[in-house]
Amino acid sequence: MHFHRFHLTLGAVALLVALALCAAPAHADTFSIDPSHSEVSFQVRHLLTQVRGGFNDFGGTVAMDPAHPAESSVEFWIDANTIDTRNDKRDQHLRSEDFFYVEEYPRITFKSSDVKKTGENTYGVAGTLTMRGVTQQVTLPVTFAGTASDPWGNTRAGFSTETTLDRKEYGINWNQALDQGGYLLSDDVEITINLEAVRQKEEEQAGR
Repeated sequence: MHFHRFHLTLGAVALLVALALCAAPAHADTFSIDPSHSEVSFQVRHLLTQVRGGFNDFGGTVAMDPAHPAESSVEFWIDANTIDTRNDKRDQHLRSEDFFYVEEYPRITFKSSDVKKTGENTYGVAGTLTMRGVTQQVTLPVTFAGTASDPWGNTRAGFSTETTLDRKEYGINWNQALDQGGYLLSDDVEITINLEAVRQKEEEQAGR
């Protein structure tokens, strides 16, 4: 009789431990984006060809737990003033109120709200993208390239995404009608982001 009660007690303890493990927060390593080994680029149709450009200043963090994707998160920002299409006059126009209006809206930001695994190394990262003062819900298809150690003992991770945005959804409406019909610029803008990020030290993560 006493042994039966003891057996039940062990069973209850095992159940409580299992529940505690399930409820325990997943461990996510935090990676800081290294802009010197990353790129944010875009291309948009201009008349008959594609004009390419990018941004030179951006950053953010990725909190990643491959075993529990839902516990992962992304925060990313771009300094819109650093737009670069290798043409000063065009870049000045892109910074103006006709396009990014950087004087009023200096930053483009993305903050994730949900991360779901979609394949062996792919994820759907949903969140809010804010550009030119307009916030839209988007889902970015992200490919995880894995991790590697650099010669200085840092752990690095690679991420990439490609997506297409309708610039008019963010209030970037400027265009010019063509005599033969149609418009000078396309509404769709193709975005490519390749990121290399460095895992923060334990003390840095503890201080967040």
